[in-house]
Amino acid sequence: MSTPRYAVFGHPVAHSLSPRIHAAFARQTGIALEYTAIDTAPHDFVAALDRFAGEGGKGANVTLPLKEAAFAISATVTDRARRAGAVNTLSRNDGRWQGDNTDGAGLVRDLTGRQGLDLRARKALLLGAGGAARGVAPALLDAGISELVIVNRSPERADALADALGEPDRAHSRYWADLGDLGDFTLIVNATSASRDGKGEFSLPFGLATPRTLAVDLNYGEAAIPFLAWARAAHCHDAVDGLGMLVEQAAEAFEAWHGVRPDTDAVYAELRDRDKVLVTAD
Repeated sequence: MSTPRYAVFGHPVAHSLSPRIHAAFARQTGIALEYTAIDTAPHDFVAALDRFAGEGGKGANVTLPLKEAAFAISATVTDRARRAGAVNTLSRNDGRWQGDNTDGAGLVRDLTGRQGLDLRARKALLLGAGGAARGVAPALLDAGISELVIVNRSPERADALADALGEPDRAHSRYWADLGDLGDFTLIVNATSASRDGKGEFSLPFGLATPRTLAVDLNYGEAAIPFLAWARAAHCHDAVDGLGMLVEQAAEAFEAWHGVRPDTDAVYAELRDRDKVLVTAD
């Protein structure tokens, strides 16, 4: 019997820690699998996924910039993927792809569990409205934040995400140019790719933060450095990168595929120790 095949699709994707994470989960649980990274440009994604399925692919993770495309090709989606309008986990069932989104659950589990932070009643600013932002926005609302303000450089995408969340009393969109006039927030989440533009800096008004603010970057490694540097300069109380979220969302996918929940703490600790190797976000 051939070894079940799994993969992460993205563009670029060579940086991804997902193969290392799933290999660690497989060793821990005694499950035989093959997990690789497949670099696929958006216009080739459907064909690449078809080839993968034809070669025995059982499941896939999906990273930038393919999460919304993965949602579009899914025959069925979970409720949390539907609310997000984006898919980061695909499972092959009866010859069709089922889409799920484990990003939000992974983020909340890391922040409230591993980091011991309380998200309830926080006023939150979400920077970005792409696939990463879509994945975490519903989970943040479910975790009890009081308000979610979504800001994106393309305002129509921020408007679309706010509308899709369906909670006009709590989720709103504003313009990037308004950032200096929005007041302060007790939670700021960076879901943009701005930190990967090579400039080595992240510019936001310091008035957005207070000494009680939790700043979270969905990126990890080198890509998280500029935003976390801004958070420290703005005197945020806590600054967290996306490594824990990455491990936790992977565990959600692993459990969906194999019916076993892996222990994430040892894997997270190993990757954190190796975080001198600077990488970018899934």
